[in-house]
Amino acid sequence: MSAADYPSSRDHRAGGQRPRSRRVFLADMGMGFTGLALGAMLQRESAASEGVWAPPNGKPHFPPRARSVIWLFMNGGVSHLESWDPKPMVTKYAGKTIAETPFASVQDPKKLAIERVVVPDANGNQRNTLFPLQVGFKKHGQSGIEISDWFPHIARNADRLAVVRSMWTTDSNHGAQTEFHTGRNRLDGDFPTLGAWVHYGLGTLNENLPQFISIGTREYWIKKDGFYLGPAHDAVPLRIDPKNPLDYSRAERPLDPAAQATGVDLIRELNTLRGIEYPNDAALSARIASYELAFRMQRSIPEVLDFSREPAHLQEKYGLNQPHTRDFGSQLLAARRFVERGVRFIQIQHGGGGAGAWDSHSGLQKSHSRLAAAVDQPIGALLEDLAQRGLLDETLVIFASEFGRTPGTQGADGRDHHIFGFSVWMAGGGIKGGVAHGATDEIGFHAVENRHYVTDIHATILRQMGLDSRKLEVPGRKRLDIDHGKAIEEIIA
Repeated sequence: MSAADYPSSRDHRAGGQRPRSRRVFLADMGMGFTGLALGAMLQRESAASEGVWAPPNGKPHFPPRARSVIWLFMNGGVSHLESWDPKPMVTKYAGKTIAETPFASVQDPKKLAIERVVVPDANGNQRNTLFPLQVGFKKHGQSGIEISDWFPHIARNADRLAVVRSMWTTDSNHGAQTEFHTGRNRLDGDFPTLGAWVHYGLGTLNENLPQFISIGTREYWIKKDGFYLGPAHDAVPLRIDPKNPLDYSRAERPLDPAAQATGVDLIRELNTLRGIEYPNDAALSARIASYELAFRMQRSIPEVLDFSREPAHLQEKYGLNQPHTRDFGSQLLAARRFVERGVRFIQIQHGGGGAGAWDSHSGLQKSHSRLAAAVDQPIGALLEDLAQRGLLDETLVIFASEFGRTPGTQGADGRDHHIFGFSVWMAGGGIKGGVAHGATDEIGFHAVENRHYVTDIHATILRQMGLDSRKLEVPGRKRLDIDHGKAIEEIIA
């Protein structure tokens, strides 16, 4: 990765002019590292007084309701019809074409007549023969939210959930994974992910741990996060392995701690001198920060990933004693431990690799029931563990997927991609519990009530984190209004 991959701070300043670097001036005057520190403070002070743009100061724009986010993303497309949005009419008219049902036409929110008998699915294919629901539903909690029988542990927490049943997006293929994280179709170019914006806007709560962590496989969608915000805002990819949690974090051979510290100090001095010569090299700054963080993480990360101090009953609650739940349960237990220690944003991808494991074009009942069994118990444990420790009030948990699945069958026993209406849920962090917001039509085809594009989820999360997305905008990188989204007020407590 070269410095050319990211704009220099010259690109970010009003009029494209770079003010004279006081750091270089002070270093030239022989003030050394003291001059560097003083120069940095003077430059920020000068920028403020001269009206020059400066990056965020790490403080929220208004009092936050949450301090951390755990973003659970199911790669491939979870069927909303078999999870959070039951549609008995799909079963009642199963085997019939949409034209043969009472729901052949519908008015969309723009009041334009849509004949569903001729409307193709997201990939341009006709999926008109209704496919019955592959699982039952029950009402749960005092709220009576209906949840699929495949998710009994999450259902036990129904009164903690705000289910949004009226999501929509535009990318008809698995580039929608990127769209859900960035708010932009991949054809539009590269844009920062939500985690990068949170990392960019807020300061660290623990200098020994990364503030933005990515766990799980994200092969199909982008592996960068910061893009024009800079590489410092990319997520740190992490494995749940205390012996080897991340690449290049260990020395090739055992080193004496004092000798290693001396080497790190020398590298820091050399990098800082290089930084004087190239003060606006974002890639260099990111590398310096990453080297120093990596050194600190060599001790802090293994401690977080050491579950030996967690009681056996809690490890079993997360499913660490069962092969089918062990991997995801370990990831969620680690997420709770990271949140306890002040990590801001943890994104966890389940079923990664290729299009994603949840992409059930065939064999939906077999695949979805297996995948649901792998995530349900760990997620239920996470919600209850956070609540028991008093952490759920300040931690936002999101369950999302790039799109839903078609009401019509794809050939035999599967469903195709569906972007016109699907579901996500949120919990904790100042979100109302026991709420089902928005709705799709009678067969789960279109979002028709309180429709929300994916950036409305972003806006809701940023609101709860105390951030105003418009105040985070970078000069020269004006965002569209839809990029900002609108917070979903109805689910905010």
